[in-house]
Amino acid sequence: MKRIVITVVVALLFSLQALAADSDLDKRVEHGYANSSGVKIHYASLGSKDKPLIVMIHGFPDFWYTWRDQMEALSKDYQVVAIDQRGYNLSDKPKGVENYDVRFLVGDVAAVIKHLGREKAIVIGHDWGGMVAWETRCRCPTSSTNLSSSTFLILAESLASWRRIPNNRRTASTRATFKRKMRLRS
Repeated sequence: MKRIVITVVVALLFSLQALAADSDLDKRVEHGYANSSGVKIHYASLGSKDKPLIVMIHGFPDFWYTWRDQMEALSKDYQVVAIDQRGYNLSDKPKGVENYDVRFLVGDVAAVIKHLGREKAIVIGHDWGGMVAWETRCRCPTSSTNLSSSTFLILAESLASWRRIPNNRRTASTRATFKRKMRLRS
């Protein structure tokens, strides 16, 4: 019984320490909104405004807070901004599926970069945010200097696997679509 009580007390102390660290992060994060053609896009920012900008895009069904640990680690050398994509958390939620077209999602990222007074940013995405990050790089190449996307890595691995399957009818057309999408030459 004594062991259980000690274990619970130690676990509780570690939990309180983690909560205190998150509370400290919450005090240091600055929140703001960028206007993307009338849609308010919420963002959380950490780090100095005179450092290079990183924009982080969450996946489904997350929001900016997903990136808190990465924001903490990178904020020493970068201004790190994690957005709430339209339809999520504190960003506007426009009605109608047509308002969630990838053009608008990319425009939201570009609006945040512009709102922060920057011309370029390193764009990082995870899951659905990875697709948005990739599309931002393709559609606004002058706005993003680098790209990191976990979704892209999974997609690339899937395409490599499809290539190894003999007589896979989808391989040629998928590879062609992939190259066209990535603006690569055959």
